[in-house]
Amino acid sequence: MTGRLAFVESPVQLLNVLEWAHARGRGGAPAAEPGPAAPAPASAPDGLRIVVLSPTDPMSRGQLRRMAQLARDEGFTVHWQEARAGRGALARTLRELGGPLRAAERVVVGDPFSRYVQLLLTLFGPRHVTVVDDGTATMEFAAQLAGGERLVRWHRKGSLGPRELVLAPVTSLARRRLAPGPRRTVEIFTSLPVQAPPGTEVTENAYAWTRARFGPPALTGGADLVGTSLVETGVVDADHYLRVVGQLARAHGATRYFAHRRETPEKLHRVAVETGLQVVRPDLPLELIARRGPIGSTVVSFPSTVVHTLPLALRGTGVKVAVCEIAPEWLRATASPRAQGFLSGVVGTASGADRLTPRTGAAVDRLEFG
Repeated sequence: MTGRLAFVESPVQLLNVLEWAHARGRGGAPAAEPGPAAPAPASAPDGLRIVVLSPTDPMSRGQLRRMAQLARDEGFTVHWQEARAGRGALARTLRELGGPLRAAERVVVGDPFSRYVQLLLTLFGPRHVTVVDDGTATMEFAAQLAGGERLVRWHRKGSLGPRELVLAPVTSLARRRLAPGPRRTVEIFTSLPVQAPPGTEVTENAYAWTRARFGPPALTGGADLVGTSLVETGVVDADHYLRVVGQLARAHGATRYFAHRRETPEKLHRVAVETGLQVVRPDLPLELIARRGPIGSTVVSFPSTVVHTLPLALRGTGVKVAVCEIAPEWLRATASPRAQGFLSGVVGTASGADRLTPRTGAAVDRLEFG
């Protein structure tokens, strides 16, 4: 259990750990990308052990179970840790993982904002750290690391609440453990456009493992919509969201709505009833679902990681990815002051996706290609 240790808490994090391992290849050297007909290589670097810090929501757990099996099929050792299973879970997790973490040469983390990961890093500081994508938060992490700011998710309000004040020392120390220094190297493995903070190495995630392992997909000829959890995180008004989903479905002839794993059953019921779309709850990250197919010839999404990752995963298939911008009037009063700027940045840097922009003064009445 020495060598390399990865902590993941979501299906996408686990997928990107597999992509990182594939990119490094055995012995740490970058792996050459296979041709279209080449079999998927055995890409697990020696000594990499993946620890799943299991979440509590059923959707994430189900996808993680399937991703864990994919990782085992690739030759990785995967340990499922019930890190949130009631009283005593935290102490048990620290006791079981303390030894492997102290012995690890490199620690790979999927979510540097995770309180669980931050606590582990404060207790055991690794010499080498790799951060892989868990959504667009990687962009915020890189910016905060470069600016010496405290680590806080972009959709959170700026002021510190009671819980954040109690955990502030943990967050502060974790930030130092996630920053490069004389005794620590930091790598960010990402498919997103980030500026490398001073002393940090940024490595491109081109989704080479996904393309080698799955597809190419059959195309349905229609369009698919990709759901988002912006309503659940308190950023976007639910009624605005539902109206725009219906408008997009009519404009693009979409029939399916791929739900985000954090979307509530109540909202998904409204999507089905009010728009007529077939709601699909994927059992794997969307990059793999799309690559396996069948998938629409056009995929329409709101600002999220998939507008950066799907063009990479679907490279060469002919699928067009489009992103619908978020108009300021769709935001809730509870949204973070940084929300509009961050979401605009996600759209503006999505070079592989077409942009759908709301007309001025008619945000939910008509959308057009920008």
